[in-house]
Amino acid sequence: MAFIKHIRNTTTTYGLGAIALHWVVALLVFGLYPLGLYIDSLSYYDPAYRTVPNWHKSIGIILAVILVTRIIWRAINPHPESIKTHSNAIRLITKLGHIGLYLLLILVLMSGYMISTADGRPISVFNWFDIPALPALIEQQEDIAGEIHFISATTLITLSLLHAAAALKHHFIDKDNTLRRMLGTKEPS
Repeated sequence: MAFIKHIRNTTTTYGLGAIALHWVVALLVFGLYPLGLYIDSLSYYDPAYRTVPNWHKSIGIILAVILVTRIIWRAINPHPESIKTHSNAIRLITKLGHIGLYLLLILVLMSGYMISTADGRPISVFNWFDIPALPALIEQQEDIAGEIHFISATTLITLSLLHAAAALKHHFIDKDNTLRRMLGTKEPS
C-alpha cells in the first residue's frame, strides 16, 4: 500500500497536513467525551475531582488551537473534488454534515470555556500558561453553559459516529476512495 507524501492538498487528494489535523481532532473529540462523562460521575471528595477536570479543560484548549489551525489550513488549501460517483444529494448531505461538525465543535469549545471561566478564574493549560477569563456574560452562566456543552457534545459525538459510519459504507459497500483519501493511501493501480 502506497501513502501520499505531499503536505498540502491537491484537487484530487488530501495532503498530510489536512489528514493529520482531521485525525488529531477526531482522537481528541472521542477522548474528551468519555472524560467529560467521567467528570460528571465524580463527587467533590473524589481525589480525581482535583485533576481530571483540569486535564479536560487543558485538552479542550489544545483542541481549540488545533481547530483554528484546521480551519485556516482548510481555507488556504485547495479542496479535493468530490468523488465523481457521488450523487448531488450525497454531496449536499456531506457538505451539511461537515458544516454541522465544525459548528458543533465551536459550540462545544465555547460552552466549555464559559463553564470553566464563569467564576472569573482563568483556565490553566497543564500549568504551562493561563487562558484569561472573561467576565460572566449571563446569570447562572455555568449551569446554562453546562447544559449547552453536554447537549452539543453528545450531538457532536453522534454526528461523528454517523460520519465514520458513512466513511465505512463508502469503503466497504460502495468500494470508492472516500475513506482511502482521508487515510492518506493512494488508489490502487
